[in-house]
Amino acid sequence: MPMYSTKSVGLGFAVFSAVTFGGSGPFAKALIGAGFTPEQAAWLRILGAAALLVPLVLIFRGLSGLRAARTSWRALVLYGLTGIAGCQTLFFIAASRLPVGVALMLEFTGPVLVVAYLKFGQRIAVPRTAAVGVGIALLGLATVVEIWSGLKLDVVGLVAGLGAAACQATYFILIDKLTGAADPLVMTAAGSVVGAVVLTVISAPWGVPWHALVETIAIGDRSAPGWVLAGWLIVVSTVVAYLAGAAAVQRLSAAVGGAVAYVEVVAASIFAWILLNETLRTNQIVGGVIVLAGAFVAQFSVGKVAPPEIPDSDTPRTLDPAGV
Repeated sequence: MPMYSTKSVGLGFAVFSAVTFGGSGPFAKALIGAGFTPEQAAWLRILGAAALLVPLVLIFRGLSGLRAARTSWRALVLYGLTGIAGCQTLFFIAASRLPVGVALMLEFTGPVLVVAYLKFGQRIAVPRTAAVGVGIALLGLATVVEIWSGLKLDVVGLVAGLGAAACQATYFILIDKLTGAADPLVMTAAGSVVGAVVLTVISAPWGVPWHALVETIAIGDRSAPGWVLAGWLIVVSTVVAYLAGAAAVQRLSAAVGGAVAYVEVVAASIFAWILLNETLRTNQIVGGVIVLAGAFVAQFSVGKVAPPEIPDSDTPRTLDPAGV
């Protein structure tokens, strides 16, 4: 396949992934309003994804898929803990207490944390543009939370959003590491299994209000059966979104794929406006634009730096960070 065609397909996957991910916040918020805790909503989402993906791996990948998961099991476990369980649960907690768009703005400061980790944790020289991006993003974040008049955002929501950013930062590092070691289907299935197991321990699933799934749930001025909202969250905003995102990264690299993922913030804000009637204040819009601009710059800077080694098998292996 010609290079331009591969990149075009990857770009299409990246935009599609961002839009489908963007719908998760409003649907999850509706389930939380019907009695689910954020942890239970995340558990239902990830468990449903695992139930769909594991059979697909067995059918389409067979024993080779299991071998791929076994050789990269350390990185896949960390991917499931952070990129799936941690990121989604903390985002749901933030979205339950803040406007969906603000929660995503906080999550998408992840590249800023990647730069900080490479610079101070790994002591790796990073481009000056990375520092510029960090500075811009922090200025935008200060604008979103109105730091000049004290934090006006819910503190728990703010901390959860920044926690989601830390998990997203780990995801950006891991996704390059796993490119070439596990295909998108195996990677997403394994991560979902890990995430479902971890959340079973902490989400108190025995208290899940299952009755809500057969009842009509309000979503803004509209309503829909609970199973429809859960189905969208599981199939579209998780299985399809993660597979499309992983396929995009394998064609574009994590840096470019992650940068295109900022479309998710716009998509989520539009979904929240249409479905939940959520609007952002002027300072949040301005600050959000600044945050995303800074994180976008930092994201491309991260793409120019070799990620730190994360052991994923007993035998060292060399991976092509561009996935081609």
